[in-house]
Amino acid sequence: MILRTTVVLLFLMQFCQGQDIAVLKYSGGGDWYSNPSALENLAAFCNKEINTSLSATPKVVTPSSIDIFEYPFLHMTGHGNVLFSEQDVENLRAYLNSGGFLHIDDNYGMDQYVRGEISKLFPNQELKELAANHPIFLTPFKFPKGLPKIHEHDKARAQGFVIEKQGRIVLLYTFESDLGDGWEDKEMHNDPADVRLKALRMGANIITYAFEH
Repeated sequence: MILRTTVVLLFLMQFCQGQDIAVLKYSGGGDWYSNPSALENLAAFCNKEINTSLSATPKVVTPSSIDIFEYPFLHMTGHGNVLFSEQDVENLRAYLNSGGFLHIDDNYGMDQYVRGEISKLFPNQELKELAANHPIFLTPFKFPKGLPKIHEHDKARAQGFVIEKQGRIVLLYTFESDLGDGWEDKEMHNDPADVRLKALRMGANIITYAFEH
């Protein structure tokens, strides 16, 4: 109990000192490092458009490290296997329950693995799909149809799934959208400018929600 209290206090102290984002380096063999320019571009966009002060080069953290408590926003992506150890689960759960936010963006191929690991974190809760009128789709940029479709894979609609605690989203899983591809450097996927802008704006909405809640 003393350790848990210390961790929460550390998180609150770091949160009050500044707001920043980090990439989650998970185990299991999946390419956690995919979309290497995505968060840098998202950080630059947010600093310009919504007046954040995000680091130009987001840090990399592991699920079991106390370092995750320095960041109110963690981003996780990839195409393959994901595996959370018992220590990962305990640490991530404490982080999310004490005010942290985890965004998982399926880069295509992660879905069959990551859902099981999410259930480890919250065994008594199921992922719930977000309605298009949720505040995360309204501020600062409006997405009246909900999560935008950025990169086509299976011709399925984009969906946002969440785990909530006391009315606050603690985990957002974006599926069949591939926001990270839209955040990447233009030459990586050759997405049209309007598509990339939608991705960056949706990313700014997610950052805004995470920091304000």
